[in-house]
Amino acid sequence: MTATDTSTLGQRIGAHFGERVASIVEAHGETTIEVLPENWLAVAQLLRDTEEFHFEQLVDVSGVDYLSYGQVEWDTTDVSAQGFSRGVEGEGAGRFDWADRPHAQAGHRRYAAVAHLLSIRHNRRLRMRCRAQDDALPVVPSLTGIWPGANWFEREAFDLFGIVFEGHPDLRRILTDYGFVGHPFRKDFPLIGNVEVRYDEAQQRVIYEPVTSVEPRVLVPRVIRDDSRYDQSRAESAIDKK
Repeated sequence: MTATDTSTLGQRIGAHFGERVASIVEAHGETTIEVLPENWLAVAQLLRDTEEFHFEQLVDVSGVDYLSYGQVEWDTTDVSAQGFSRGVEGEGAGRFDWADRPHAQAGHRRYAAVAHLLSIRHNRRLRMRCRAQDDALPVVPSLTGIWPGANWFEREAFDLFGIVFEGHPDLRRILTDYGFVGHPFRKDFPLIGNVEVRYDEAQQRVIYEPVTSVEPRVLVPRVIRDDSRYDQSRAESAIDKK
């Protein structure tokens, strides 16, 4: 990048990679690119090795479950003047019965791996996302051959979301207990879990049994809104400049 180059990071990535990058979004001072699994490693390698980008450091790899993404539980129009009602639809993660659980639509690509990159040389950050093509067995190529530090991050995403990182040298659980069933950060995983553990005095050993002592409850709404706190100041600034 030259001193007179005013193009954004997203524009330079688009010009350099072309169709190998499926989408580029620049918002709120952040740049996010989406890459298909077949291009994931090639794009990552060039982002690290090309002088124009030089993302020499991998900060994090995380998993995402997009099941029911964007659905709103709260009624915001069909309510009384006393305020908004809460969670009336009962569609939020943890509220539904297993038989009535939400299902991703065909082609939705429910699971994704997200890598956060840092270029110390250029003082830039980049978010890179790869959606697994198969919801039944989500597979994404491992970044450990490019950034060895991805090792434990990918193990965590495998443990919590069930994303399989192909080519990982030692892909096994890292946070949950031995014999744990399921992946606890998936949105259709029961919030109270499947199994609870207690010590049985009579048998003098730890007993694993279905959860019976905890009632399911959800306290966090899932509503996606733009941040409007600064809209008024932006509008006033625009008026002052006229």
